[in-house]
Amino acid sequence: MAAAPELTTPNLKPARHHPPLDTYTAPSPADPFPEGGLRAWLVVLSAFAMSFASFGFMVSIGTLQSHWHAHQLAHLTSRDVGWIPSVFTYLSLALGLWVGPLFDRYGPRWIALGGSAGYLLMIFLLAECTQFWHFLLCCGVLGGVSAAALTTTPLAVATIPRYGYAWSIRILGFIFAGCLLTSNLLMKARTPPLRSRRRNPPGEREKTRDQPIISLAIFADLRFALLTVSVFGFEIVLFSALGLLPTYAALVNPAETTGFYLIALLNGASCLGRLGPGWLADKVGRFNMVLAMTVFTLVWMLALWLPLGQTSLGALYAFAALFGFGTGGWMALTPACVGQLCRADEFGRYYGTMYFVASLATLVCIPISGELVESVGPTAYVVFLCAVLGLSFISFIFSRWACLGRRWLVMAKV
Repeated sequence: MAAAPELTTPNLKPARHHPPLDTYTAPSPADPFPEGGLRAWLVVLSAFAMSFASFGFMVSIGTLQSHWHAHQLAHLTSRDVGWIPSVFTYLSLALGLWVGPLFDRYGPRWIALGGSAGYLLMIFLLAECTQFWHFLLCCGVLGGVSAAALTTTPLAVATIPRYGYAWSIRILGFIFAGCLLTSNLLMKARTPPLRSRRRNPPGEREKTRDQPIISLAIFADLRFALLTVSVFGFEIVLFSALGLLPTYAALVNPAETTGFYLIALLNGASCLGRLGPGWLADKVGRFNMVLAMTVFTLVWMLALWLPLGQTSLGALYAFAALFGFGTGGWMALTPACVGQLCRADEFGRYYGTMYFVASLATLVCIPISGELVESVGPTAYVVFLCAVLGLSFISFIFSRWACLGRRWLVMAKV
């Protein structure tokens, strides 16, 4: 007799806006989720290449912000310059509210192709920008809108002091062109888009036609609402640190290369944070692993960044590596947590809606953080981020509680 599958969490009562669980269509044996094979790994390579160009630029933009503040935009305050990466990051994430459902409905092909074209246009125009409004329109608006198509569906390799600003950006553009070309050629959706499913039973066709592109009603699900609150706080902590860590480093060591090395170290450690905790999450639970990585990050913020970040360059380097490892776990596991709360064909809508809310944090966090550093000092800035991360941790605990049927089951795999 075959062994019964392990039940890691109790059956959860769906939110009121969901149809009953027994109306959900599980993947058929003929169409399982792929766990390997050439086609599946080529799609993984496609996603990697697109993420390299989109998220890689997003999490490294602090190096450009520091350069703009020191050169082209030296006459502006850190807060003013911070609006450029803030608008870029905000639009990249907020427009997922539309991109995610469009992905569910029409598939990735044309969304990714249009986003790639706009993104490459942005990066090559960025090399020619000299004034604030140039950077805001080119990087902030054009880059943000284009990246929204790429982030829902590395700056360290060319350092600016070696090649100069313009050619560093152009080199980056050529790298991105190769990545995006590879990604578009290899991209393939696992299932047909909703609009192309012609053989569904009549009831399924009606459900497909009636499904709204945007639905804020999904926040009626307490699990999802609390998860969104947590991610909102995570984004404040992550992008505040990424945007201003090079500026913060200048308080310890005025050498311009210090900021570049810190961001490179942070992003390198972030890769390890995506691999190790991601593998372990399959064994202990995704929500459990995010909680563990949140505690890990908060401990090092309190132990290294708060007491030593202003006085010790070594401590700042150590913190960048540990912070990168911890936040890499958040970024990798957040989509997996969202995937546990919805059907596979709803993922784009859920993920895009969540980041529409979370992106509001990125719009203001970099300018506000810059103002905190300049007006009340770096210590208050770090205390603020620690408090935000602590509140996000509490919200995430309650999201896990809601996933468990509003029960406190400490050892449950969630």
